[in-house]
Amino acid sequence: MKKIVVLGGGESGAGTAILGKKEGYEVFVSDSGKIREKYKDVLKKYEIDWEENQHTESKILNADLVMKSPGIPDKVPLIQKIREKGIPVVSEIEFASKYTKATIVGITGSNGKTTTTMLTGHLLQQGGLNVGVAGNIGDSFAQMVAQDNKDFYVLEISSFQLDDIEIFKPHIAVITNITPDHLDRYEYKFENYIASKFRIAENQTENDYLIYDEDDEVIVEWLKQHPVKSTLLPFSLKKKLNQGAFLEDNEIVIITNNKKITMSTDVLALEGQHNLKNAMAASTVAKLLSIRKATIRESLENFQAVEHRLEKVLKIQNVQYINDSKATNVNATFYALDSMTSPTVWIVGGTDKGNDYAPLMPIVREKVKAVICLGIDNSKIIDAFGKVVDFMIETVSMEEAVKIAHKISTKGDTVLLSPACASFDLFQNYEDRGRQFKEAVRNL
Repeated sequence: MKKIVVLGGGESGAGTAILGKKEGYEVFVSDSGKIREKYKDVLKKYEIDWEENQHTESKILNADLVMKSPGIPDKVPLIQKIREKGIPVVSEIEFASKYTKATIVGITGSNGKTTTTMLTGHLLQQGGLNVGVAGNIGDSFAQMVAQDNKDFYVLEISSFQLDDIEIFKPHIAVITNITPDHLDRYEYKFENYIASKFRIAENQTENDYLIYDEDDEVIVEWLKQHPVKSTLLPFSLKKKLNQGAFLEDNEIVIITNNKKITMSTDVLALEGQHNLKNAMAASTVAKLLSIRKATIRESLENFQAVEHRLEKVLKIQNVQYINDSKATNVNATFYALDSMTSPTVWIVGGTDKGNDYAPLMPIVREKVKAVICLGIDNSKIIDAFGKVVDFMIETVSMEEAVKIAHKISTKGDTVLLSPACASFDLFQNYEDRGRQFKEAVRNL
């Protein structure tokens, strides 16, 4: 019996363990930290051997295959030892894809991938397809394949998950955009991060599709230097295209395989230029998979925004509170600030990932009246914006940050949580940060 070792006992780890057991592997799950009770219950239910708060090398280094959690970097000594022994190391996405014949839509990008993934899933579900939405959000892809294999999967895929693929290929790949992010994981070299994102298309053939943002210079330049085999379907807000999606007279035009549909931009439930691009990408996928125009239009109209992404929480004394906790990098925060239409009290900060705040400077000058730093080390934010805004203060709890925002905001303002940073200094994750924000607002 072949042995698979699963490093990390979270969502992807538990899902891989279930699928591995189903496919006849001897499975061992090892986590250097504590495994959450809900995942322990899963492992016990399926009679899977596991350990927590340690990695027993003697049990790990005799594996035939290792699946590592996307959060574990390659430079960790244990991973290096595993590779030195010639044991294959794969991601959950790679492992699970071998056990399904489903059509896969893979979506990556620095920003917008969660909204695009959820919207694409919504469009395909409304179109009557048997589809699962998984990957970097929600349920584990591996667990879905093990328990309820679908005909189609829409997967949100992070660069970390793409780093450990070998033969995985989506029939339709989407790259929403590429801006500097996670550079601490890529030796602070932007080109390493770009290459990681483009792995989504490296195994594609001429029968597959790559949908991408034609307005993104990074993507366009990379494609010139590194051509792919798949059929290219760009989308653009600036150019008229022969294939793909573009704007013309307040209408979205989508052309795939020489077939054209048009829809008014007025149908979009989501606001902002970035969401127009997300809708173009999702609609292009739906068109490729033969979803009717009427269904696409209705689905764009009734789609609900993703939690923690420009989520309107409450209006208190005519001040709007918005939760954008999912903005964990500078570019995501740029989109958020760009969509503000009133003076903004901006809550920002967390674990810096090599951020360059310079691109935010013009928009902060124009839109932000006060900055509330929420983090353990706010020095880079203070250096960047201390002389740009009239009011700046440091805080170390969400409750304190929201109370100060309430105190200094006036009628007609917006209080925006858009951190531009990871959450791990004060919170479990961005969801925990967003929920604490919402709770603090409701307690005002």
